Amino acid sequence: MTSNKHHASLTRGRITVSYGSTYHILSNDEEISAKLSGSLRHQAASQSELPVVGDWVKFQLLPDNKGIIHFVEERFSKVSRKTSGNRSDEQIIATNIDWLFIVSSLNNDFNLRRIERYLVAGKQSGAKPVIILTKADLCSTIDLYLVPLYALTTDIIVTSFGDDKGIQQIADLLADGQTGALVGSSGVGKSTLINRLVQNETMHVSAIRKEDDRGRHTTTHRELLALPTGGFLIDTPGMREFQPFQAEQLDSQFEDIVQLSFNCRFRNCRHDQEADCAIKQAIESGELSENRYMNYLKLQKELSFQEKRIREKEKLQNKRKKK
Repeated sequence: MTSNKHHASLTRGRITVSYGSTYHILSNDEEISAKLSGSLRHQAASQSELPVVGDWVKFQLLPDNKGIIHFVEERFSKVSRKTSGNRSDEQIIATNIDWLFIVSSLNNDFNLRRIERYLVAGKQSGAKPVIILTKADLCSTIDLYLVPLYALTTDIIVTSFGDDKGIQQIADLLADGQTGALVGSSGVGKSTLINRLVQNETMHVSAIRKEDDRGRHTTTHRELLALPTGGFLIDTPGMREFQPFQAEQLDSQFEDIVQLSFNCRFRNCRHDQEADCAIKQAIESGELSENRYMNYLKLQKELSFQEKRIREKEKLQNKRKKK
């Protein structure tokens, strides 16, 4: 992505952890502590062009397992979200993953609308999104969660930590160099999942608060872990808010709403007070959930505003270049 200097003399490795200006690289079963070269740091047009967990990089190997990163290889997939606050910058969650595991526990933390947002991000990432439901052994009403989920996707794995149900299904997906990333709120069981897949107590596990089933933040940074299966797993800190960064796959995740809108009497129907509105009729009949439709509108509005901010930012940058 940046600087192809001395590629032949550089070593290849993968970013496992990022601590600000210091990176850990896994290369030939060795862990290297590395920093960015000056040219890579200065040539990057944005933060998103710098290495993140999951990236393959080329680095200069120094004595004492130290290194200098000169080049970030092109990513075949990446999961991003909008940075928090009013800025429209991209925050990359993980790169070069084959599977995006959207983890939700079968308790009060379950949020269908949040899962929809993760599915939008998953579809635009280049990875295959799979929903993992945890703590099935503590839930007596699993079907109440599964029925609305099956309207969104059939790629669902139900797990329980009491008997390790579903763990082997996940492990089978992460064989032979395949990489997965876990996303979800704190307390849904990501750390316990990792411990079962790594087959040791790699991650510290915190108890959830009984009053609202919400967990404490156990993971404080992103980390890529090697698995006994020959695959890799990226753990991420718990995220309660998640705004997808791009809008390309929004309509594909809400295809039912898009198809319904084609049946409206008027082509420019705003689905408000117009006569013969297929969206309104579907909501009234129960065919379409009003909450799902409102989530679709909210995402549309957020992404539209975000794209406007990005265009304004690009216009300002182009003006500066011309000066």
